[in-house]
Amino acid sequence: MRLLVTRRLPEANMAFAADRFETTFLDGDAGLTPEKAGRALREFDAILPTLGDRFTAEAFLGEPFRCRILANFGVGVNHIDVAAARAAGIVVTNTPGAVTDATADIALTLILMTCRRAGEGERLLRAGRWTGWEPTQMLGTHVTGLTVGIVGMGRIGQAIARRCHYGFGMPVIFHNRSPKAVDLPARQVNHLHDLMREADVVVLAVPGGTETRNLIGAAELEAMKRSAILVNIARGDVVDEAALIEALEAGRIAGAGLDVYAREPEVPERLRVLENAVLLPHLGTAALDVREAMGRMALDNLVAFAEGREPPNVVQAA
Repeated sequence: MRLLVTRRLPEANMAFAADRFETTFLDGDAGLTPEKAGRALREFDAILPTLGDRFTAEAFLGEPFRCRILANFGVGVNHIDVAAARAAGIVVTNTPGAVTDATADIALTLILMTCRRAGEGERLLRAGRWTGWEPTQMLGTHVTGLTVGIVGMGRIGQAIARRCHYGFGMPVIFHNRSPKAVDLPARQVNHLHDLMREADVVVLAVPGGTETRNLIGAAELEAMKRSAILVNIARGDVVDEAALIEALEAGRIAGAGLDVYAREPEVPERLRVLENAVLLPHLGTAALDVREAMGRMALDNLVAFAEGREPPNVVQAA
């Protein structure tokens, strides 16, 4: 079974892949273009792709394909046209579960950093402009007791909610596309605009894809309190980035904490210069044990498929 791994993985994962399959490893920073993705579909039996590899509808033109499975490294698959893959007879899998706690931790990191102006404070100190402690210096927002509104109450959304409620005494409200029973004190809000108006902190934890693209636009940002912050650990294109920049520049919201961007790795200069924006380079799962667990899950999907079993984490087309 010829396997293509499109990006370097943790050493333990690469060693397993090399031992178990006839594996080719790519070592570039950029993901596959649709043209290169289509070529890979014709040359390999299996592909282990990740974010940035553009398996768009264009990539699935020009059958027949040798590839029968795309074992994605990561839970999000908005870079893969799952319906086109299924139409071509290709199974798509992902790695849910392994990313939950690490991604929730980054959400809390961004909440705290944005509310307490931590990024701005570090820049002040590193630039040698800190003049010492003062009673009114760098006053931020006290997080304990704020109302958090979570958009998307899946595994990650619920993990964020637990940390907020039990760790910081935050009342939790949430918006989900379907009714959701959760095992913690939380209130479901039927309309997104109602959540945006009520929450002090809005956290986006929805899947990426066409259904959620630009879910948060100018109207949603306008509904937020001027004292509220927006945190995005989902996918960059869930937010209308231009509208967010305008809202931050105008002070229509207090701040934003972002780990994802609409056109990664491009981050607009207008966003980079804003002191009320905390910007991380997509660190959601950036811990060695987490990335190794993601790799094991992706490889478990491949092994199951190679052995004629149903892979444990098949992604269903919308």
